[in-house]
Amino acid sequence: MRIISIRNLSFLLLCIFLTNSSCSKKQTPDISEQDVALKWAKMSLFITQYTPANSPTYASRAFGYIGLTMYESVVNGFESHNSLAGHLNGLNNVPTPENGKSYDWVLSLNAAQAAILKNVYMQTSDENKLSIDSLERVIYDQFKMNHNDKETVERSIAYGKSVADAIFEWSKTDGGHRGYLYNFDKSLVHPNRPGSWKPPLFAQSFSHLPLHPHWGENRTFLKQNTGLTTPQIIPYDTLPGSPYYNEFLEVYEKDQILTQAEKEAAIWWGDDPDVSFTPPGHSYYIATLAVEKEQPSLIKAAETYAKVSLSVADAFINCWKWKYHFFSERPNTFIPKYIDQEWESFWPDPPFPCFPSGHAIQAAAAAVALEDVYGDNVGFIDRAHEGRERDEVRETDFVIRSFDSFWEAAQETADSRFYGGIHTAQDNIVGLEEGSKIAQNVIALNWKKIQ
Repeated sequence: MRIISIRNLSFLLLCIFLTNSSCSKKQTPDISEQDVALKWAKMSLFITQYTPANSPTYASRAFGYIGLTMYESVVNGFESHNSLAGHLNGLNNVPTPENGKSYDWVLSLNAAQAAILKNVYMQTSDENKLSIDSLERVIYDQFKMNHNDKETVERSIAYGKSVADAIFEWSKTDGGHRGYLYNFDKSLVHPNRPGSWKPPLFAQSFSHLPLHPHWGENRTFLKQNTGLTTPQIIPYDTLPGSPYYNEFLEVYEKDQILTQAEKEAAIWWGDDPDVSFTPPGHSYYIATLAVEKEQPSLIKAAETYAKVSLSVADAFINCWKWKYHFFSERPNTFIPKYIDQEWESFWPDPPFPCFPSGHAIQAAAAAVALEDVYGDNVGFIDRAHEGRERDEVRETDFVIRSFDSFWEAAQETADSRFYGGIHTAQDNIVGLEEGSKIAQNVIALNWKKIQ
């Protein structure tokens, strides 16, 4: 965890989050509506990365509520879109605006994002909470000047906070509230059957307990994503030439011929929660790249973050449900025992069972959601880890990625786990397929009014 002093943090906030490059107090920042959505997305990524004891599972949940809150805090100001109240799993009521009253929807979004971020990450540092307050104030100071009547400003802020509060209260009943307090269950009895997951010697985490074994029991955001059909897994078999054996042999053989480009992909998508904004954060980051490039309306930007975050959150719940249903082993268990006892994967094992791939399922969910909003041929450059120090252990640099579509990035995300030696091909294939299905259910919600 990096430690940032309050003085350095204040400078960081002023220089990163204000539109002007200068930090002079005499200059008034010129922030557009799109900038407001972007700044809050970037703040969410910042808080996710710099909050201790975070995990991909908990981060996926946090982004789900953050993205949904952004959408619900503005949707009633646009005749083109519908609220998701009554269409999500148990979210029956969200506050509505007063009839005949005026609102500033940017101020509503601003207040709502500050409130939900501090609630879902209540464990974050006081310095990080000051970051949230500072951004909220910068946006408030500019947009309040658009109004001569104090009532509109106060009404808009109160409304945004009421939406965030309602969604946060709903979040407390999903099974994942304050999930960082129980990342590992010491009482969990591991299945002891052939092919079951074992704590790795070459591990990404210090823990020999699997992460969030009950996450799959959490309430999904969509009823449609509850009770999905359990995917099929190749039956366990140690016989050379069997389909199961060949899955791991393929991983082993690939490791022997990894190119430098494949090594770069493997470390780029690692997104270790100890040093990054986690895999679901990477998907939220790609959504931010799309918003920056396309400069959509405020409601479309909010729709972007909501669709991506809901898709990713439900993808993680289902992925973890299936991971602990099968409790399947990783290559670092099978290959040393049946193929090469000296073998070690290029990338260290994460602390949870293998099938299906979490990277693949969430990346596919995000890509399908983004394609629904912007189409399937949007190119972008991923600079998420630009400037990170070279990985000396693996003798590989962090090289920025360029993609012609969201799906191309999802495919590389999945492939990176195969290059890293921690997932077989079937883990990724199934992950991509299931993530796509989950996102299609999100897309099918009644987002827009019939014109």
